[in-house]
Amino acid sequence: MENRSILLWNSVPASTGVCGDDTGCCGDGAGVLLSRRSLDYRIVFFILSRGGVVGMIAVKRLKAMTAKAEMEFAVEVEMLGRVRHKNLLGLRGFYAGGDERLIVYDFMHNHSLLTHLHGQLAFHCSLDWPRRVSIAIGSAEGIAYLHHEADPHIIHRDIKAGNILLDSEFQAKVADFGFAKLIPEGVTHLTTRVKGTLGYLAPEYAMWGKVSENCDVYSFGILLLEIVSGKKPIEKLPSGVKRDIVRWATPYVEKDAFEHIVDPRLNGKYDRAQLKSIVEIAMKCTDSHPESRPNMLQVVEWLQDCPGWRKKDVRPVVEDETEGDDAMGISAGSHVVSNRAKENGR
Repeated sequence: MENRSILLWNSVPASTGVCGDDTGCCGDGAGVLLSRRSLDYRIVFFILSRGGVVGMIAVKRLKAMTAKAEMEFAVEVEMLGRVRHKNLLGLRGFYAGGDERLIVYDFMHNHSLLTHLHGQLAFHCSLDWPRRVSIAIGSAEGIAYLHHEADPHIIHRDIKAGNILLDSEFQAKVADFGFAKLIPEGVTHLTTRVKGTLGYLAPEYAMWGKVSENCDVYSFGILLLEIVSGKKPIEKLPSGVKRDIVRWATPYVEKDAFEHIVDPRLNGKYDRAQLKSIVEIAMKCTDSHPESRPNMLQVVEWLQDCPGWRKKDVRPVVEDETEGDDAMGISAGSHVVSNRAKENGR
């Protein structure tokens, strides 16, 4: 197979015409860099071309070489090397040389769920109801794989909208394994330093550092409420008091007033029975007692059994950009490991 090189940002001469804004662009000459970083997660985008575009990848670069960053880099590379699933972000390769640390991923055309719900793409409201349900199911399947099929099992520890990436067809890909933990066989939980994102942390983890698969289940429940409501996990009220999304949704659930939970940007175009089922699943996932929460296999089954749900309801997306299907060699130094891209399936 022909070896293709990556042109790193620092090596791009000014004459290539590559621009450096944050929204993405393409130069006219040999320079093939898309942008310095992504919309929402410290990534450098590239297009690889030789007589034409052959594909796109994403490269995450450590901002600073600290002991903490080095550890997270090592953990992420190890975890991604262990897993293959259609709903997990695929690893293309990595680079570790001198003070440079790079991780190479499949390029995600539609950025992250966070960008669509609360970020630069929120105004466009590209997430109709079927897409939201599909993203919820796909995310759940990816997490279920980590908990039940990976060997040993893996706890992600940072399930959130910013770590759910979306490909050209809005298929969900769980990403960012820098905080992940391997769970040895027979171990029910670990006690560890708290990592993760405020608003998504299970109470037993936030208070006592007790981490188990149940913590990811709790975080996923928060994510479900976020997907259907468009609300942030924690919102600051005019009074200055902070309110979490579970506390906000609970009174509406108790009154069977689910129409007050759904994202108003959907303009009433949603399935009420599906909404009710998803919110009820979210409430089970966010039970304050970890032993009362379902496992992710149950969550996947419940989501797939939502009334009237059919995957074909999701509208296809036509892209005018070519996404490479083959593996791309990484040529950036002497210490390089490249992975042949594999179709991510169970």
